Amino acid sequence: MFFSEIIGQEKVKQRLITSVNEERISHAQLFSGPGGIGKLGLAIAYAQYISCRDRREGDSCGVCSSCRKYAKLVHPDLHFVFPIFKPKNAKKDQYCDDYLPPWREMLLKSPYFSLNQWVNHINAENAQLTIYGHESESILRKLNLKSSEAEFKVLIIWLPERMNLTCANKLLKMIEEPPSKTLFLLVTEDETGIIPTILSRTQVIRIPKIENAALQKELEKEGRFDAATIAEMIHCANGSYLAARQYEESDEDKILFFETFQKVMRNAYKGSVSELVNDAEEMGSWGRERQKNFFQYALRLMREFFVMNLGKPSLVFLTKKEQEWGVKFSPFINERNIIPFNQVFEEGYLHVSMNGNGRVVFTDVVLKIERLIKR
Repeated sequence: MFFSEIIGQEKVKQRLITSVNEERISHAQLFSGPGGIGKLGLAIAYAQYISCRDRREGDSCGVCSSCRKYAKLVHPDLHFVFPIFKPKNAKKDQYCDDYLPPWREMLLKSPYFSLNQWVNHINAENAQLTIYGHESESILRKLNLKSSEAEFKVLIIWLPERMNLTCANKLLKMIEEPPSKTLFLLVTEDETGIIPTILSRTQVIRIPKIENAALQKELEKEGRFDAATIAEMIHCANGSYLAARQYEESDEDKILFFETFQKVMRNAYKGSVSELVNDAEEMGSWGRERQKNFFQYALRLMREFFVMNLGKPSLVFLTKKEQEWGVKFSPFINERNIIPFNQVFEEGYLHVSMNGNGRVVFTDVVLKIERLIKR
């Protein structure tokens, strides 16, 4: 993967390139920022640039044996760790290596994807994805080997906040006493979910949202959208290429979440407890990742409708359908209930994350919504 394939982020690219050229490569780096802005792609492009045998000005060469292997994500000194799940019929522990074929397939298609898309790609269904404790054994075994071809062995960890505590503690020991010529690149969307001792031992590189000009250039290059559509996509994207593409593309979960949100709010306003309980039953039957994604989606809508109610259209990042519905709904989200609403959805997310019974959690949530909607 080349730096030139990453949309925008020119300052970050230059910082990474300079660190290599000046031989100031920190052995543990954390790429932090919101989803859809190119963090994972940057980490891979950085690793490829470090391993390239004939670096060009501003990018790797793309023709040396190292670059050709990186192009297929099969370089022997490149290792990945990412959230996975153990199928019910699996008779042995699952490791990230067991999921490398679909992982490479997903990455080679595009480095811009979400956890939910990864869940769907590997058919995780109701499973909650994690990085298991025993994965540390595999990591240690790989990193204790000598480099096969490149100067550095590179371990890229996508979403370390999903790491089991046992694995996190063993990773900490490896970062504190790293094997020779080893580079740890962690890619996170939630710094608060990483244990503080790991955070304190990494060089944090905060990746900003993609500049609007870079997003516009990329969308215009694709040649599929008119100027008005691109302007709307960029506004709703709020600096995320993934969000821009999801605005244009049909997303099954996004449609489901919006329709469910509408239905729950209407039933709550009507005070129809029986229908709300039915809604809770339906949501409780979803997989855990989908349940958590719904709570995040609801939190986003609450924020946007509250801002809309304040009369700040330039600060509202909603799709056309969400905006149209929000014209009538947003007055119900105000200073008297916005904080309690957020607390309800945040608690719901937390309880689902802690393996709470989905039907019980959502029943509690919808009944609280019924009490808050008329404030």
